[in-house]
Amino acid sequence: MILFSQSGKYANSIDATKPIISNNKEINLINAWHPLLEKNKAVKNNIYIGKDFTSLIITGPNTGGKTVVLKTTGIIVLMAMSGLMIPAKEGSKIFVFDNIFADIGDEQSIQESLSTFSSHISNIANILNKATSKSLVLLDELGSGTDPKEGSSLAISILEELYKQKTLTISTTHYPELKNFAIVTEGFENACVEFDIKNLAPTYKLLIGIPGTSNAFAISKKLGISDEIISRAKEKLNTTTVHIEDLLKEIYENKRITEYEKEKTLKNSKEIETLKLELDEKNHSLKEKENSIISEAKEKANKILLDAKEDVDNIIKEIENSHSSKEANEKRKQFNKKLQEVSISNIKKPQKEVKKEDLLIGSEVYIPRINKSGSVISISQDDCIVQIGIIKSSFKFSELELTEKVISKEDKIRSIKREFKPVSISSEINVIGQNVDEACFAIDKYLDNCFLNGLMTVRIVHGKGTGKLRQGIQKYLQTHPHVKSFRLGTFGEGEMGVTVVELK
Repeated sequence: MILFSQSGKYANSIDATKPIISNNKEINLINAWHPLLEKNKAVKNNIYIGKDFTSLIITGPNTGGKTVVLKTTGIIVLMAMSGLMIPAKEGSKIFVFDNIFADIGDEQSIQESLSTFSSHISNIANILNKATSKSLVLLDELGSGTDPKEGSSLAISILEELYKQKTLTISTTHYPELKNFAIVTEGFENACVEFDIKNLAPTYKLLIGIPGTSNAFAISKKLGISDEIISRAKEKLNTTTVHIEDLLKEIYENKRITEYEKEKTLKNSKEIETLKLELDEKNHSLKEKENSIISEAKEKANKILLDAKEDVDNIIKEIENSHSSKEANEKRKQFNKKLQEVSISNIKKPQKEVKKEDLLIGSEVYIPRINKSGSVISISQDDCIVQIGIIKSSFKFSELELTEKVISKEDKIRSIKREFKPVSISSEINVIGQNVDEACFAIDKYLDNCFLNGLMTVRIVHGKGTGKLRQGIQKYLQTHPHVKSFRLGTFGEGEMGVTVVELK
């Protein structure tokens, strides 16, 4: 438990991740770095082998960072096989090898009379005897310490033997023969560690797919060797070798530019992804605020509706129980005023906006702002008259919702008539002596009865007098839902004291 705790603390300290253990014999380390280096300063490298090739040959000048790649690969694979988190990006894969063999560094011994070359060969001989198809072999400066031609030939033979054994092998060298061999041989791949000629310093960036160059001439020129000496040195080189080096430099430069562009693209993609996440968070926050505002508005609107509904219900009851025409008309005014007080902006819009052509006389409609239903009894250009119980009021089309039940004028009339027994109605009503409010209240009930009993023409006797009663009645008739038209008629000895009304 203590061990697990310590390993967990270590993993957190280096920002390590859990590797994927692959069943295939492969290594794929993404943005890996040596665990002994500081994460923020260490160069991250993608190191892979086993899928398209089984032998990776890293070439380039000394002090270029080749050995660091070997050590990074070896220690990360050992960490993963030991159950530790690894210093690499999530998604990195490793295979559980039966053994990891390495020949790294100079192990020469005066006491045992071993030269650098002898030391390397002794280790490699032991590796060749013990390595299997499930082993990982790491060889540093393969073939060095002896004659370059013999050393390079021996190095190629060793790599061929490991390839025949199907052993994954990563080796470093500065012999050009090995990189030429990797170019033309299946199962082998070149790689190099980038070198900054301008600053004469390695960048420690691994580039898989292209061989490295020694850059000896460029470095020498940078350090002060004259152009004449460098030119003579180039003349002594084999022409084919010069062309190959030039070709490799061109490939190297193109690959380097491609890698930089790739990194730049990845960096931009990450920045875009970060911005997207920030925008998503802001959008989510705005939506939450919007929903909160809407919810609060709905609560306020609902309270307005409940208060308005209660007031409207009370007014309707008072009108129904009213014994005075003046009192009833006053309550009607209160009803219409209450409707105007309920702001449409605080109420949700109808699910489907009602248009004039959607309505018929008798259409059942719902008025959201007062939470009441009624039937259409008159339709004009911009609004319509809706009867709610015994109350009639004007509403704009945008304030209404159609209910599922929509009936024709004839069906509406028939349904209303079934509820009322026909009675004997006079074709004339006399309101002489009443004030305007009393007269209009009486006329409203009278016209309703005439409409229900099918009278088409009626007379309202109001007398001549001062003309005040006549004017009030005719103003009221202009907005009455049952009235089609009206005109003045004669009463008595030709006096204009009658209004003749044509019903719809």
